[in-house]
Amino acid sequence: MIARRLLYITSLAIAVAAGSSATLGDGDGDQDFPVIPHLPSSPTLSVSTVPANGDENPYGVAFVPPEFPSGGLLLPGDILVSNFNNNQNSQGTGTTIVNISPTGQTTVFFQSNADTMGLSTALGVLQKGYVIVGNVPSTNRKNPGVCTPGPEGQEEGVGKGSLTILNRFGKVVQVLRSEKFLDGPWDLTIRDQGDQASVFVSNALSATVTRLDLEIQSSGDLAVVNKTQIASGYTHRCDPNAFVVGPTGLALNPQSDTLYVASTGDNEIFAIPNASSRESDAGEGSVFINDPTHFHGPLGLTLAPNGDLLSAQGDAVNPDPNQPSEIVEYSLQKQFLAEFSIDPASGSAFGLAIVPLGDGFRFAAVDDGTNMLDVWDVR
Repeated sequence: MIARRLLYITSLAIAVAAGSSATLGDGDGDQDFPVIPHLPSSPTLSVSTVPANGDENPYGVAFVPPEFPSGGLLLPGDILVSNFNNNQNSQGTGTTIVNISPTGQTTVFFQSNADTMGLSTALGVLQKGYVIVGNVPSTNRKNPGVCTPGPEGQEEGVGKGSLTILNRFGKVVQVLRSEKFLDGPWDLTIRDQGDQASVFVSNALSATVTRLDLEIQSSGDLAVVNKTQIASGYTHRCDPNAFVVGPTGLALNPQSDTLYVASTGDNEIFAIPNASSRESDAGEGSVFINDPTHFHGPLGLTLAPNGDLLSAQGDAVNPDPNQPSEIVEYSLQKQFLAEFSIDPASGSAFGLAIVPLGDGFRFAAVDDGTNMLDVWDVR
């Protein structure tokens, strides 16, 4: 088991580590305490994400919500993981979503075909029984998994990709494609209101963020009722290690309706106001966090139960050999709280997710260097 390294920087984090000021909940389901300082040194669960076909490089992580309907292949509390590479470790060629039960049993929930390979970090679950996954495929047949800059800086050898919508049995319901709104769907987050949902998608090839408004109709069918580009202008390019670099992780604060965007190439997190209702493009939005000391190409992003932002660092930008594969935590007051390394090798941190668990939480993060999912339970 890889030893985890915790760095307690701020006075808050130091106090929490000493056990002197953390609020660990009052018995009413509160999770009003930071995440990283409370992680044990070893995960509660470590599970391989490699299925029988040998797919590698786990990217997306998503929990199945408590309201998810019964009768299918998934149960509430299951964790889905999408694979980006095939068994030759060629980027943009993975085809599987692995389902990991709360106790660590692994099955394949979905296997795509060649048209939708390269399953990305864009992975989410709707409470009405649907799973959404994005893909950014390699189209370089002679040299799979290689992105080449074109004469005008465009990414070549990479397909535009799509969003595949699956039912609870792992069957394809729809494949959404759009020249404008889905151009390399690299990550997503969902505002799920039951019969209606907004899916926010970061596009690595056009460096935009779009919102797809969905409705679950009385028949149970899912319909896209609106598409809006709400952000643009982020850095994007080919990368020999990450395949492509562009806007990646998204996290929505539903109280303020602010969408946070982790832009890997810019090495910053941006904030987009009125994300669920806006009908215009906010450009990059405002810079929310610029921290070159602790940012090394932010990728996966999630909002903790206490409101903190957790961001995985992929090391494709501003690498630091003393801080490999870091996951960092910030308060919504932009205060750095803590960080830890998920792997001593660079480039291993990517997707992550967190859900409340009684008076604590369950935190899951992929290590795509070892092809493992690590899960921590904190109560």
